[in-house]
Amino acid sequence: MALIDLFLSRAVKRGTLTLYRPKAPPRTFGTPDPNFPDVTIRFADRGVALAIARNPALGAGECYMNGRLIVEQGDIRDLVELLKRNDAWEKGQKNLKPGLAARTFNAVKYRADRINMERRSKRNVAHHYDLSGRLYDLFLDRDKQYSCAYFTDPGNSLEQAQEDKKAHIAAKLALKPGMRVLDIGCGWGGMALYLHKHFDVDVLGVTLSEEQLKVARDRAAEAGVADRVKFELIDYRRVEGSFDRIVSVGMFEHVGPPQYRTFFRKCRELLSDDGVMLLHTIGRMGKPGVTDDWTAKYIFPGGYNPALSEIVTAYEGCKLFPTDIEVLRVHYAYTLDHWYDRTVAARDQIVALYDERFFRMWTFYLAGAAAAFRNGGLCNYQVQLTKSRHAVPLTRDYMFEGERALRGD
Repeated sequence: MALIDLFLSRAVKRGTLTLYRPKAPPRTFGTPDPNFPDVTIRFADRGVALAIARNPALGAGECYMNGRLIVEQGDIRDLVELLKRNDAWEKGQKNLKPGLAARTFNAVKYRADRINMERRSKRNVAHHYDLSGRLYDLFLDRDKQYSCAYFTDPGNSLEQAQEDKKAHIAAKLALKPGMRVLDIGCGWGGMALYLHKHFDVDVLGVTLSEEQLKVARDRAAEAGVADRVKFELIDYRRVEGSFDRIVSVGMFEHVGPPQYRTFFRKCRELLSDDGVMLLHTIGRMGKPGVTDDWTAKYIFPGGYNPALSEIVTAYEGCKLFPTDIEVLRVHYAYTLDHWYDRTVAARDQIVALYDERFFRMWTFYLAGAAAAFRNGGLCNYQVQLTKSRHAVPLTRDYMFEGERALRGD
């Protein structure tokens, strides 16, 4: 209990957190602030404090999932937001960082866990992406884009922002009719179908998710383009052929640092001499780190969000030209807010699909991720790479003009 009190007294300065626990008087931390939420939580038993003190990231998440950490005023998003906003990444409470021994142990542990050879990669993908398709229908946009949207206006709808994301990426690919495109980690096929529709290109989408593959193939068949937009269940390392363009959205997070050089070497091998690739990935704004225990266990086993330095180190020895790098800072926070709201609105349906524990797990995941992009050290990187220095125009005007045309501006 003393450790929890010490942590909360340091962690909550603005806004208030009131804590109720068995056989102890309630205690309130922080001071009221109109710009910060006021939250009340209850520990259902005395073991909650110990579980959190042993491993804060894992213990807090598991106690919330199991109904032992109860949010009585506000919701889990308010709780996560209160804690994260009080410790914004750019301010950084260095005194709360783990010691050298703990950091070294975690680094070794997670580097080993993220090796991600082919068999493990498929198993890791299935853990998350082969959940019920109905679940994703309930909180994603109509096109089932499960990656960061692009908000030209924070007030835009999720559907509009996801359409604008596809336009933003497509414009960077500088596509021409008849080109052959590889979509690595194609999801439910939305990006591949979009590129074919707007640019008359042939697309091969590859995935390790059997559930996503079924949906993607059905969508191509329904659109009457299955001969031009094809999908395969295959690891990117096994793809053969030559492609004018390569796009990969939200897949690199599952590659694993030991395989980064393999990834970029394979992409270079597959690109035509004047080819262009666009990598869209979650990343961390600081130096390399580790995936927290709760996320690694329950959401993305084998997943890791790279630092920009790790991406650069991986491709710089592969004779690829970095022709454009963009940092999307809070777009994913807006995206996750929409997903969270839709998840909460569909609570009864999700509980019927799984159970209450799963619903709490999913909301904890979305709330934590949104806070990490809004106040933590996560962002999105879009990295454009080419094999030739002449593969794209000298200025970025073609991106702006192409995007405006796609959006109808």
